[in-house]
Amino acid sequence: MHPLVKLARQAIETYINERRVIEPPAELTPEMKQKAGVFVSIKKHGELRGCIGTFMPAYENVAEEIIKNAICAAAQDPRFYCVQREELDELAYSVDILTPPAEVKDLKELNPEKYGVIVSSASGGGQRKGLLLPALEGVDTVEEQLRIAKMKGGISQEEDVKIFKFEVKRYH
Repeated sequence: MHPLVKLARQAIETYINERRVIEPPAELTPEMKQKAGVFVSIKKHGELRGCIGTFMPAYENVAEEIIKNAICAAAQDPRFYCVQREELDELAYSVDILTPPAEVKDLKELNPEKYGVIVSSASGGGQRKGLLLPALEGVDTVEEQLRIAKMKGGISQEEDVKIFKFEVKRYH
């Protein structure tokens, strides 16, 4: 198991079992030292069980991003009930490290296998954003990717949006 994934698992298991937030390791790997957006995904029997992340860095380093986002994915993803102690052995984890988002000028720049997307709308007085990671099962077209990202951001399908793309390095 990759050290980033091991950290996510340790953060979740400690939080669920002891209600305690772990500290980052004393010795950080090179990946843990960088600043980047991070998503932590939890699956149970191949089905999504939780996924929370930041598209821009919110903490000092990737290690802290992983710890905070792993706990949120397990305990605060509004789509799922909190992970229970009995199911910890059935969970699989992945960690995605994101590149900084770049604005898209033409939809031809997108590829749902390679790039994740962020859609952003400022209409209606508020800033709404929807994000979708790349290489997701069942998301094969740019149109489908944008449709889901808009839905996640509470943005109507007809609304004009700014589109940003990013790449991820996925660890299992």
